Amino acid sequence: MLVREGPHGPEVLLIRRPDRGSFAGAWVFPGGIVEPADTHADATEVDNASRAAVRETMEEVGLQISGLTTLSRWTPPVEAPKRVRTWFFLASDVRGEITPAPDEVAQWRWMRPADALAAHGEDEIRLFPPTWVTLHSLVDALSLDPALRVSSDTQHYSTHIVTAPDGQTFVWEGDAEHPEGGSGRHRLETSRRPWIYLRD
Repeated sequence: MLVREGPHGPEVLLIRRPDRGSFAGAWVFPGGIVEPADTHADATEVDNASRAAVRETMEEVGLQISGLTTLSRWTPPVEAPKRVRTWFFLASDVRGEITPAPDEVAQWRWMRPADALAAHGEDEIRLFPPTWVTLHSLVDALSLDPALRVSSDTQHYSTHIVTAPDGQTFVWEGDAEHPEGGSGRHRLETSRRPWIYLRD
């Protein structure tokens, strides 16, 4: 998640994937899979993922990033056709001009998190739950410093889907309906827009 200071608060870079392949047509953060060149034998999984994030950002949008802060780790639900654990990082040290890769980026925008969520609520853009929740964490940030402080603790999300006649609810650790147990609510209700995020 690339962040910059905008005229009305922090803005993040979102790219729309082409209407094919992974996340077809969705607005996401730049990123991709860890390649062999990103891995070091004595490195941790998150270190390898951070190197992949730097490389993928350059390949997809032509920007150099550094000083990454680990934001979250996402584990897909067991029913997902392809289970790829994903690390999200936050970078505010962004250099260069955006040069999107045509085969990876159909559109791009710098957007305030609240504006992105509002556009999703109006069905103007498509977001996946990890992107939606990450943007939601920045909605109340009035400047870049508070935006960076949300990443002080790495959040772990092991996704479980609860299906009901009116739609799906994504639940995470701490929610009473999560397989790992819990007594509260930590969920994203997606049966209708705007989506509703609940966390005790």
